[in-house]
Amino acid sequence: MVRATPRWLWAGTGGKENSGFSLWEDSSARILAEGLSPVAFHGNIFYARGICEIVSKTRSPDMISRRDLMKLGATAGAAVALKPSILQALAPQEMIMRAIPSSGEEVPVVGLGSSATFSRVARGEDFTALREVLGAFAEHGGRVFDTAPSYGASEEVAGQIADELGIGDQVFWATKLNVAGRGGGPADPDEARAQLHQSFQRLRREKIDLIQVHNLGDPPTQLGILKELKSEGHIRYMGITTTSEGRYEDLAEIMKSEPLDFIGIDYAVDNRSAEEIILPLAQEEGIGVLVYVPFGRSRLFSRVGDRELPDWAEPFADTWAQFFIKFAAAHPAVTTVTPATSQAKHMIDNLGAAHGRLPNPDEIKKMVELVEGLPPAPRRG
Repeated sequence: MVRATPRWLWAGTGGKENSGFSLWEDSSARILAEGLSPVAFHGNIFYARGICEIVSKTRSPDMISRRDLMKLGATAGAAVALKPSILQALAPQEMIMRAIPSSGEEVPVVGLGSSATFSRVARGEDFTALREVLGAFAEHGGRVFDTAPSYGASEEVAGQIADELGIGDQVFWATKLNVAGRGGGPADPDEARAQLHQSFQRLRREKIDLIQVHNLGDPPTQLGILKELKSEGHIRYMGITTTSEGRYEDLAEIMKSEPLDFIGIDYAVDNRSAEEIILPLAQEEGIGVLVYVPFGRSRLFSRVGDRELPDWAEPFADTWAQFFIKFAAAHPAVTTVTPATSQAKHMIDNLGAAHGRLPNPDEIKKMVELVEGLPPAPRRG
């Protein structure tokens, strides 16, 4: 399934993009346009074709929700002039931030991963889509970018694009180290240092924010090297990752015995094993958590199919992507959720989950019940 995404309404002079809210046609609203007037909107001037008053047939405009507003129809090129109460509902909101336990430094609760689709596009010759993704990421307040040497050309392409866009210093760079391989075995220290050197070159950084040992590869050797780098000031944080539930017991032992700043794990509304031991232990030990594959790669979108988002999710999510991301972000142990994408419109949608409020415990229970009641994802042929 291709997930449904907003149709953006752009208003401004010369067709330039100023800001946008996704708008859909909805029979519960009527739009009345008259006159011609510029509309001042949070510092941007929208030169409107008409002053549009949005009137809900089902509720007072003072009570209208952000999701209702996003569903109201408007023709392309028109700007929307709203009364102050509605403008307040649409006003830019501060991003949800989480503190890194070991330092107190705050980062947005939603970031960007570079496996899957990002990695596939990075292997090609045309990086236009990824340039748009990283541009949208930076423009909309994104910071945490997660990558790895094993993600094909993702490190190199991201470093190049960030340099070209001048956003390298804005990004919280998180990459990984592993020369031991998935099958285990010892890691050669010289090969590990060579891989690290390559990551610094590819990302075009003198200092990298976070490097984690990938897939629990030879922790004594590779964590030892990361400790050296951290003590020398070449990296700011260190950690370790696994996306295998079968390795959670090993991960837990390392979390108890090593001075980790972060772990990276898989966690989603239909993949909640980390809630049993790993996430509580991260809180207890003061370890930050990066969440990978919050969509189960594409599994969750396949499971919801063409179903509408339920009305009870309206207070905290506008799309299924935000629904899934906010489930993971709602756990207090989670620092940042890092879904991957190669499309700017999905990047903007994902970052929308860093705004508004998170689901409460009752809503989280309903989220789980809803997903558990869905059919399983189709098996790949």
